[in-house]
Amino acid sequence: MGRGRALSRVGAEGAAAARRFVDDLEAAGFDFFTGVPCSLVAPVIAELEARGRWFGDTREDAALGVAAGAYMGGRLPVVLMQNSGLGVSLNALASLHILYEMPCLLVVTWRGFEGKDAPEHLVMGEVMPGLFDLFGIRWRAPEEVNDLGEDARWAAATARASRRPVAVVVKPGVFA
Repeated sequence: MGRGRALSRVGAEGAAAARRFVDDLEAAGFDFFTGVPCSLVAPVIAELEARGRWFGDTREDAALGVAAGAYMGGRLPVVLMQNSGLGVSLNALASLHILYEMPCLLVVTWRGFEGKDAPEHLVMGEVMPGLFDLFGIRWRAPEEVNDLGEDARWAAATARASRRPVAVVVKPGVFA
């Protein structure tokens, strides 16, 4: 996804919010960014691309493998994905990141939030919070874009202290 295509879907406010979020993530110590694109975080990916920090992948479980390698190399990784990709990633999370205590931040878009989305997103939208709880992944879903800075700091501190994945869930419209 090129920078221009991603930014063309959002306004200046979404681009500015994405810039602040990436600044907050970097200030918190996150320094490696991978994942699979989702339109709900297109401005974040565009900002990462503009900074030369985005290493996109084709599958979420593969991105988690790349993030594990980055962690082993001394980095604190972020993996962006849609919540449908969370379903694809559960084995990689359980048998790699959780088992071997490899922290990362999952930035997961909440497709199907409150039952409002295309039909294929509704089931995962409903069960996603329970999946995080089942796998012992601490998570937050900020109500406003202004909460993202605090959530980035929380995520870094929690991931480092627990040596486990943590998640910030992005509801529709946060970067619109």
